[in-house]
Amino acid sequence: MFRLPANIKVYLAVGTTDMRKSINGLSVLASEQMELDVFSGHLFVFCNRKKNIIKVLYWDRNGFCLWHKRLEKDCFKWPESRKEIMAISKQELFWLIDGINIYQAHKPLKYSAIF
Repeated sequence: MFRLPANIKVYLAVGTTDMRKSINGLSVLASEQMELDVFSGHLFVFCNRKKNIIKVLYWDRNGFCLWHKRLEKDCFKWPESRKEIMAISKQELFWLIDGINIYQAHKPLKYSAIF
């Protein structure tokens, strides 16, 4: 896919998106409906009704980039949550693109020693 900076955030537009939308339409969705800054460099991910197409929109220094993936077989394990916006980690984005259900993956555990 592409290399992601360490401080990048990933936002899913939960639900379905009309995939006829391109950069202009998706940037309006991200800024007006999701109420997020489309020029932040963060990733905005959209999925169609059939769950076989995702688009990733992001601002890269001097212009928008749009990454598009269409599955020929099967579908993406798109979240069914009714939240309007869902933030996920970069690793979860890669799992999603690879077809792994992000809700069934093991979450990292954080332990600390108490002294």
